[in-house]
Amino acid sequence: MAHAAGSFGQHPPETHVVVLSVPDEPALRDLARRLDEAGVDHKLVVEVDVPFDGQATCIGCGLVRDRRPVRKVVSNLPLLH
Repeated sequence: MAHAAGSFGQHPPETHVVVLSVPDEPALRDLARRLDEAGVDHKLVVEVDVPFDGQATCIGCGLVRDRRPVRKVVSNLPLLH
């Protein structure tokens, strides 16, 4: 699930991956839009293979030093357990 974080190449050893959830694909695409608006570097992963061809499945965010812009967008999302 956290493979989207790898879209940004190698990360320092102290990097943490946090997995949050959204209820459906429209919510995921809306999250990508809000990250864009907040100026957060991210990648929306869209599958290219069947049966999920064209569906957005996850978002990976680039490394950030100031987490505040990210928190503003994702603070209401639950952790995936």
